[in-house]
Amino acid sequence: MKPPVPRGSSDTRKRDTRLLLGTALACVLSDPSLAHADDAQELAAIKEQMRKLAAQVEAIEHRQALKHPQKGHQVAAARSGAASHVPNATKLAATGNHSTASAQNTYPEAPYGLQTNGPADPGILFSGGAQPVEVGPTQHAPVNSGSGFAGFRWMPQQPQNGSARSSIDLSSSSPSSITQTDVDRLPPIFSIGGISVKLGGFVEFSNIWRSSNMTSGPATAWNNFPYANSPNHGLSEERMSAQLSRMSVLMEANPSKAVRLQAYVESDFAGAAGTSNSVQISGYTPRMRQGYFTFTQKDWGLHILMGQAWSLSTNYAKGLLPRQEQLPAVTDNNQIPGVTFTRVPQIRIGKDWHEKYWLGLSVEDPQATVAFSSPLSSGSTLPAAYGEKTGARIYYSNSGGVLLNPGAQYTYNPAPDVILKGAVDTSFGHYEVFGMARWFRSLAVEPGMTTTKKHTTFGGGVGAGMTTPLGTKKLQMAGNILAGEGIGRYGPSLIPDTTPNARGVLSPVPELMGSLGLIGHPSQSVLLYTYGGIETAGRKRYMGADGAQYGYGVNDLNLGGCDVEFGSCNAQTRTLASLTAGGWWHFVEGRYGSVMGGLQYTYIRKFAFRGNDGHDNSVYPTTSGNTVYVTFRYLPFQ
Repeated sequence: MKPPVPRGSSDTRKRDTRLLLGTALACVLSDPSLAHADDAQELAAIKEQMRKLAAQVEAIEHRQALKHPQKGHQVAAARSGAASHVPNATKLAATGNHSTASAQNTYPEAPYGLQTNGPADPGILFSGGAQPVEVGPTQHAPVNSGSGFAGFRWMPQQPQNGSARSSIDLSSSSPSSITQTDVDRLPPIFSIGGISVKLGGFVEFSNIWRSSNMTSGPATAWNNFPYANSPNHGLSEERMSAQLSRMSVLMEANPSKAVRLQAYVESDFAGAAGTSNSVQISGYTPRMRQGYFTFTQKDWGLHILMGQAWSLSTNYAKGLLPRQEQLPAVTDNNQIPGVTFTRVPQIRIGKDWHEKYWLGLSVEDPQATVAFSSPLSSGSTLPAAYGEKTGARIYYSNSGGVLLNPGAQYTYNPAPDVILKGAVDTSFGHYEVFGMARWFRSLAVEPGMTTTKKHTTFGGGVGAGMTTPLGTKKLQMAGNILAGEGIGRYGPSLIPDTTPNARGVLSPVPELMGSLGLIGHPSQSVLLYTYGGIETAGRKRYMGADGAQYGYGVNDLNLGGCDVEFGSCNAQTRTLASLTAGGWWHFVEGRYGSVMGGLQYTYIRKFAFRGNDGHDNSVYPTTSGNTVYVTFRYLPFQ
């Protein structure tokens, strides 16, 4: 008796035969190149899926390792032992991400290559759950893999040292974590081709109190503290601001061992558009603080900078390189009276000898400030000089045009400001000297003439700066000084650079400014400071046909109303002196960043040139002001 044939077995064999014949026919008739292309695409898709799965496995195991350290080590060992049994395609996918074998020692690290200071939450995962493909020197980025464009890679994780150290260094007399963004000390986040990218910055909140209402943001206009004639004199001001929150990007490349290229951009929110207000939405606009690129040839000691940066006249803590400026660690965005600085477009070339001796030459964007003893604007007619019946008509500025502020006046600039500085770094401090040259221009229609005549005058000054320890690393002294004519623009108080003479020529005003500070470090997380500063101006005046003095620094004005509320007072500033004390406390740090708090008090005194009270009695108007800053900063990258 024949065994029964299972139902459907014959049909199954027939279908299998037809399937094999069809497959063979398709292979014969199909184009082999198309088959290979399909295989390559399918293989690429499989590899990409494996990469995503590997990234998800690593992220899950990382979270488990943080919750259960012992189990985490067991899982890592198991992964290491199983690595030899992984198929080649799987290994390739794993090495395209971060290899599982190397991941067993990276549990204390943050994912995606961010160096950390201790255990915390597993960090932030990007959408898709996959890490971008890291392209090594012998690998090629997969095309259309969904992991980023060619040449992009996240920086590999850094090996963790035995003891965690914060990236914030408060031991300096001018810590860049406070004065700038300290981006140089941070690790690269990612690279694009041969360029590594570092991110820096902080979010800031400040509470500002001033004894006089100046309707000012987080930068105090030191020369604007009102006299007693103003109702704002005794009216205090309270203001909160987050405008100084700052972001920075540093891009670096090394075409060779001796050549370095850098590009740096720094921005905050201290701009104010025409629609900005604080009624319901404090919509203050971003502005460019710095934006420049540098070229360095180490073998030659050559340094070139182009773009907007701190002026070469600014005091430096070391050398003459950007982001090493000796800026006071103050909370006020307008520094303190007496500090020399601008932040303008420039071209700078520098040379160092063994990084000890430095020489720099900078050509910087010019502007001038103009003041007069009576109301004056460009196009006005000056009071007649002694012996003349009419005065000269003077032109010295225009309203801003394309891509400039139409609400601001821009002076005529015949040539850029030129600064030459030499510096030396020694075991007992940093010292520097510099010279400055400036040019001022006006157009004047002189008495009896019908056409304008061009006038150009010269100004400038000499300055010096130093930063030195005082017998111990925990106490430093920093100071600067600048003296000359027409240098007011370089001080925070903005004492005028020039004043017109009788012929309509801009005459530079003699000026002196300087500051001196003591910076202490009672502990690694605390910085204390105190600064004194002064800015003072001399006289430039002419005698008018009416017997009165005109210009800057005149002493025959009726200033009797300066001490009477709603009185008339057009006093001209002679001297501003200030005393500032404050400190910073770095009280939180970790993988999640750092938090710092600052407290600062400033007392300022303003002195006017002598006048009279209308009865031949001399008066010397003065006023004073107080400011208190309470500041908190969150530095997520440090």
